[in-house]
Amino acid sequence: MTPLEIEALSLSLKVALWSVLGVLLPGTALAWLLARRNFPGKAVLDALVHLPLVVPPVVVGYLLLVLLGRRGPLGAALYDLFGVTLVFSWQGAAIAAGVMALPLYVRAVRLSFESVDERLETAARTLGAGRLRVFATVTLPLIVPGLLTGVVLAFARALGEFGATITFVSNIPGQTRTLPLAIYSALQSPDGEAAALRLTILSVILAFAAIAASELIARRYGRALES
Repeated sequence: MTPLEIEALSLSLKVALWSVLGVLLPGTALAWLLARRNFPGKAVLDALVHLPLVVPPVVVGYLLLVLLGRRGPLGAALYDLFGVTLVFSWQGAAIAAGVMALPLYVRAVRLSFESVDERLETAARTLGAGRLRVFATVTLPLIVPGLLTGVVLAFARALGEFGATITFVSNIPGQTRTLPLAIYSALQSPDGEAAALRLTILSVILAFAAIAASELIARRYGRALES
């Protein structure tokens, strides 16, 4: 692999990792809210969470550009107050990847919340445990397989993100050129097919490794719970 390809690989792993870390807390909170609470506008919130799954990724990237660009309402505030610019940066790429990965994470964790027998939580509360303790000692251990599934799906989605990333932060070597963008760039250059093939194989290997690791951890955790 060339230095540029190694650079794209390391950047992709960094962007995917930070995007997953960024969706853990809000994604888990949204999953719990959608699974356990009924409130006005729940259908609207559910639709907004899953919107990145059904609209073209370019649309998501454009909306991020409108909101977080230097002239956007949030982007202008970040720049004026903190001097932070998300456009054309790896942080912006992580945000774009996180937004695209969020629906997959929320869906996996929501299904786990819905599968938990609420009578177990009720029994724990009747024994004097507070809500936070019930969540930490009863609910959380039971949803760990769903959390792992959500993390792997989010990581894989972030690793393969293209449309929203290139629209929001462009395709800059060393800054925003992740594996998918590096593959695209290789295909646009003369004699770039060999590089594109190497990067494609690498992407597939990473995806398989993430899924295999998730399955292994989930099985070991399931055996630990049974014992």
